[in-house]
Amino acid sequence: MTVDKLVPSPLSSREAFRHNCLKFVPEGPGCYVLTTFGNLVLYVGQAVNIRQRMNDHLGNPLKTAETPLGRAIFFYWLEYDDIGKLERTWLNTHIQHEGVLPILNRVFSPVSV
Repeated sequence: MTVDKLVPSPLSSREAFRHNCLKFVPEGPGCYVLTTFGNLVLYVGQAVNIRQRMNDHLGNPLKTAETPLGRAIFFYWLEYDDIGKLERTWLNTHIQHEGVLPILNRVFSPVSV
């Protein structure tokens, strides 16, 4: 599934998934997506500090390694307060389109109420 299928859309906020782009990513709460060059969704996550979470992923060999769909090239995000709800929405959208979680998501996150 491509990132343009996500609602609400994170398309207006994107940086290359590289250390030298961290300074352009906000430090507030939100949800984010790692995608391939062709914008295939590899991972959906949430963070209290989006910049710190991107930095964490850049140091994680599982998130930077090649996958069967390709390598993570772009980091999209959407600043949002109810991060649990947004993450769940994006994960459910991926499941509806592909029948499975994104390839780099291992478990369901807790559902917030």
